Amino acid sequence: MGVVVDPAVPPEVAGLLRANAPLLSRIRAGWVPPAAAAEPRRRGPSGAVLLAATPVMIALMAVLLAGPLAPAGFVLLGMYVFVVLVKIASMSEVPEDDRPHERTVYEQARWYDGRFLLHDDFDHEAGKVLARAQRAIGSVLRSHVNAEGLLDDARNAIMLPAQEWEIARLLAKLSALRMEHRDLLIRGIAPEVAAVIEPLERALAESESAVVARVEALERYAGHVAEAERAYHARAQIEELRAKLPRYEELLAESGADAQAVPEIDRLSEDADTLERTLRRSVRSAHEAFRYLES
Repeated sequence: MGVVVDPAVPPEVAGLLRANAPLLSRIRAGWVPPAAAAEPRRRGPSGAVLLAATPVMIALMAVLLAGPLAPAGFVLLGMYVFVVLVKIASMSEVPEDDRPHERTVYEQARWYDGRFLLHDDFDHEAGKVLARAQRAIGSVLRSHVNAEGLLDDARNAIMLPAQEWEIARLLAKLSALRMEHRDLLIRGIAPEVAAVIEPLERALAESESAVVARVEALERYAGHVAEAERAYHARAQIEELRAKLPRYEELLAESGADAQAVPEIDRLSEDADTLERTLRRSVRSAHEAFRYLES
């Protein structure tokens, strides 16, 4: 289960959030990336400048070391080596304030707070229910019958993500209330409170049943789509075989065996017609299930 994002969030932001679940968990826990520097960092001499200056420095140090100014040559050599080492270290170092990606994720997470849900927002039971919904939705959206437009692919692309978000939102609220309820039970209940507990537990159970009913409706829809998908692939295979029939018939005629085999081959056409009817029936059933989701 990844990050679930409100479909109303812009697609590029939704993609950024889904790709950074661990970072979002840290941000949710209170982590804040370093702020960007107000002024550009002062940078030392570039590597190109140091490289160009190296022959000059070597010649100058050779002159100094060969003459009476040898101590000055050693000092100059030490200073140059120090500058080079500092430059190498600065090139390998990643400054904390040069982290635009983390800063971008942080700012988008703050701006769209409440419009995405993480793994930690769901208890174990809710996580399993959400995973069922996501499997059903994914199987529909990935199907060939949906991609080929045999289903209402445009409405699927809008309505199914909205269903996922609504189910996830309700499951997150349910998980939070269940956690609070369990904490209350662990601490112990006064006799005067016991009478109130049963209606609260019943409300939690009924809410969960209502969400599960939504998920079961999605699974029924996905089941009809899977049936249409099987018929779609079988029909394609039959059509491929039908395209090869003339070659088989030619071979049978040349070999003198066509009288016995042609009736068997003709059944391919009947099978193709049957699969076409099955596919259309499966698509109609899927449309009926989809209408039930809208109610």
